[in-house]
Amino acid sequence: MLTRNCLSLLLWVLFDGGLLTPLHPQLQQTLEAQPRENVVTMPGRRSPTQRVKRGWVWNQFFVLEEYMGSEPQYVGKLHSDLDKGAGTVKYTLSGDGAGTVFTIDETTGDIHAIRSLDREEKPFYTLRAQAVDIDTRKPLEPESEFIIKVQDINDNEPKFLDGPYVASVPEMSPVGVIRTALPNMDREVKEQYQVLIQAKDMGGQLGGLAGTTTVNITLTDVNDNPPRFPKSIFHLKVPESSLVGSAIGRIRAVDPDFGKNAEIEYNIVPGDGGNLFDITTDENTQEGVIKLKKPLDFETKKAYTFKVEASNIHLDHRFHSVGPFKDTATVKINVLDVDEPPVFSKPMYTMEVYEDTPVGTIIGAVTAQDLDVGSSSVRYFIDRKSDSESCFTIDGSEGTIATNELLDRESTAQYNFSIIASKVSNPLLTSKVNVIINVLDVNEFPPEISVPYETSVCENAKPGQVIQTVSAADKDLSPAGQRFSFRLSPEVSTKPNFTVQDYRNNTAGIETRRSGYSRRQQDLYFLPVVIEDSSYPVQSSTNTMTIHVCRCDSDGTILSCNVEAIFLPVGLSTGALIAILLCIVILLVIVVLYVALRRQKKKDTLMTSKEDIRDNVIHYDDEGGGEEDTQAFDIGALRNPKVIEDNKIRRDIKPDTLCFPRQRPPVEDNTDIRDFINQRLQENDVDPTAPPYDSLATYAYEGNGSVAESLSSIDSLTTEADQDYDYLNDWGPRFKVLAEMFGEEENYNTDKVT
Repeated sequence: MLTRNCLSLLLWVLFDGGLLTPLHPQLQQTLEAQPRENVVTMPGRRSPTQRVKRGWVWNQFFVLEEYMGSEPQYVGKLHSDLDKGAGTVKYTLSGDGAGTVFTIDETTGDIHAIRSLDREEKPFYTLRAQAVDIDTRKPLEPESEFIIKVQDINDNEPKFLDGPYVASVPEMSPVGVIRTALPNMDREVKEQYQVLIQAKDMGGQLGGLAGTTTVNITLTDVNDNPPRFPKSIFHLKVPESSLVGSAIGRIRAVDPDFGKNAEIEYNIVPGDGGNLFDITTDENTQEGVIKLKKPLDFETKKAYTFKVEASNIHLDHRFHSVGPFKDTATVKINVLDVDEPPVFSKPMYTMEVYEDTPVGTIIGAVTAQDLDVGSSSVRYFIDRKSDSESCFTIDGSEGTIATNELLDRESTAQYNFSIIASKVSNPLLTSKVNVIINVLDVNEFPPEISVPYETSVCENAKPGQVIQTVSAADKDLSPAGQRFSFRLSPEVSTKPNFTVQDYRNNTAGIETRRSGYSRRQQDLYFLPVVIEDSSYPVQSSTNTMTIHVCRCDSDGTILSCNVEAIFLPVGLSTGALIAILLCIVILLVIVVLYVALRRQKKKDTLMTSKEDIRDNVIHYDDEGGGEEDTQAFDIGALRNPKVIEDNKIRRDIKPDTLCFPRQRPPVEDNTDIRDFINQRLQENDVDPTAPPYDSLATYAYEGNGSVAESLSSIDSLTTEADQDYDYLNDWGPRFKVLAEMFGEEENYNTDKVT
């Protein structure tokens, strides 16, 4: 490549006149003779149209990395043939690192690196150079691009990218990529190893750099160790009250392996205790958990001995020669005595009693025993939570159960309650058992017709025609094969209109005995049927069936069974009759509503009249006829109080109900005026028929038995002039003033005036 470039440059100088002088020998560059055309005006030498070739072209420079000298590192030199050394040409530099990494002498064209470079950081720089006229600032040559490459030096040591490294090798492994220095390396002895590895460049020659890393090697586990029990005998103590399925102890075999290679399976060797105990493996601790399969009884057996075998689940065939991967140990269990509650002889008791059994009859017994050493007596009692009705009693010492009240199977067919037994020595220790008592049936109820039947017979019925099939039911518990018999009552056996045909299958048919029935003569027939059961004692009942006589068509279809239908016209159908009845009912409802509305309206009118004193003013405009009008007011009430003892009903309000006046006691003839008025005031205060509070009650009673008789002039037959008032002087000091007033006209005496 270099030879070809030099040859091209020589031919170009010979044939073209050589506008570019050779570069300085210190320039480390590669010249490239790739002529590029450009038009340059050169005054005095060429016309503007003369073709001018580029005078200088460069390609690349080289510079060492990590230069540590005190002076800038010299890179190379640029020179143009147009530069005659007169200082008229200026060199410029631009591109990557121009001015910061690389500088150029504008006069000489020397290029320097002003700081240390790192090839691993940036391997090359691309720059552009140009020669311009120093006076006109115009380019003398076209701008050219070149590359400065950074040359590598050995300034980086080898590095391990992913260190430190981790590796694992199964213990007891054969020779492989990583060679072991010791034979039979055992994980159980030492598990972790650390190896230091060094790498050198330059093939390990002098001056080369080196790098190191660490490899951590772990020996992985293999199943090369069998499980071993730390001791040959395990002793356990278990209370006899331990529950079935509960854990009663733990044993453990040791396996130095790890993970699944250390998983152990425990088994009980067949023999003593194999049926009472079971053993499982705790996955977290790899212990053998011994559990109880059946209840223990100290009184039956006090100790058990059996063997347990421990073996690995995952075996490695490479180590079978080491020996069997299992071990055996002996387990001895001592049963501890516990004070236990009494034990019933049965888990449940079932008894039977007839429903007519007298109160106090013993129907059965329960038995419980204390099986502990030095047994105690047992007391029995009924759990009243299960027998809230107290239908039964139990003997506390014997355990016998008796009835406490009469039983009725039809009410309760079965009783289920609990009996509790406790030790006399320790009443807190109790046991419970269920007792079921079935109440047996006694034939006490007679059979009856199962359902009420609506039986009818057509007027045109014929003899022997079945008009109804009946069945019977019994409240008692019917035994298997229970049979009911049907027959007519003896009182209707002579000349019956109907008969009963027993079908011998607990049903019977009602049949007609004559031809034709007339509703006009008799529309209802009552047929007594006797039903009898086959149990002991035999029970029977008489059931009366009602048979309606109905009008039917020729096919036997019932048209009407009503008695009223006999007197209706033949042309009216049942639908028409129903419509007529509905119309009558509607008319009756309308009439009732009309009457009710009229009464309500009349009541409202009365309540809103002037007689209603709640919100009205009462006017009395009757002036009366004076003394001559004896009919306007009853004057007799003023003379004789007995007159007013008659009816005194208030006329200023409308009474809601008829209120009869109270009967007042008659006033004695010689009753004092004051007592009379007080009596009337008290009567008006409590009398509900008295006038309102704003009414005026006048009392003009003068009393009976007065020697002066009446003072009123109403009944006077003479004139005032004919009256003699001298008798007033004889009435006492109360009438003194009155006597003086009437005596002045006849005989005026000033000494008597006070």
